[in-house]
Amino acid sequence: MDTKELLKKVRKIEIKTRRLSDHIFGGEYHSTFKGRGMTFSEVRQYHYGDDVRNIDWNVTARYNEPYVKVFEEERELTMLLAVDVSGSEAFGTIKQFKREILTEISATLAFSAMQNNDKVGLLLFSDEIELFIPPKKGKSHVLRIIRELLEFQPKSKKTDIALALKYISNMMKKKAIVFVLSDFMDKNYEQTLKIIGKKHDVTGIRVYDPKEESIPNLGLVHFLDAETGKTRTINTSSKKVRTAYAASYLENTNYFQSAFSKSGCGVLSTRVDESYVKKLLGYFKRRG
Repeated sequence: MDTKELLKKVRKIEIKTRRLSDHIFGGEYHSTFKGRGMTFSEVRQYHYGDDVRNIDWNVTARYNEPYVKVFEEERELTMLLAVDVSGSEAFGTIKQFKREILTEISATLAFSAMQNNDKVGLLLFSDEIELFIPPKKGKSHVLRIIRELLEFQPKSKKTDIALALKYISNMMKKKAIVFVLSDFMDKNYEQTLKIIGKKHDVTGIRVYDPKEESIPNLGLVHFLDAETGKTRTINTSSKKVRTAYAASYLENTNYFQSAFSKSGCGVLSTRVDESYVKKLLGYFKRRG
């Protein structure tokens, strides 16, 4: 992708997702994700009805009349977008590829955080840590994140969600809002998820294509595995084959739902042909 085409795509994504974050998600994001706690603001004279536990005894003794400490919510947060860039994300049969939807959702969340003056970071992963951009503030930083989401070419096409979660646990020392965006065609990450779920506010966003849920009866078909690069000939006329595929797909989906729920993390699934806007809004409202 040349520079001119890339900038055009970045601008297109910015216009679409910035509008969503400004007019729809800004307030919902602000009310859904709370600050890390209360931070000291100032002292003032005690008023009737004030909590006596907030009396500043040193200042009270100095002025010989009661003063109380005033606290305000610490609003600044850090968001990390952990986005799967493995081979299976380059799949789509209806309107867009899964990776395009992941990019739009990530951009919308990033602009919502920017509007709230929060830091945003990006982690791109496959079965390797492909790229890590430390959290920072500002529009130029968010636009850099969008550029990477659009043009980054991963070294590997495989998936290892547990590896990405371990990396997050090691890198993010302070509490953060973590969105893991993937099709979650993987398992064996529940234990790691439980660990980072205790420290961070984690949400899994699963993006999938309806054609992935089952195999139609089309006879002998050559399938290319997007993650291994291997081609296999499968007899889709076999009911046993179709049933086994559907069961395997459902197993991954159920594992995703169960792992995130048991770990106290948020769960959201959206098809490529659905409105992720409605899904995100509904999720924010339920949590707010």
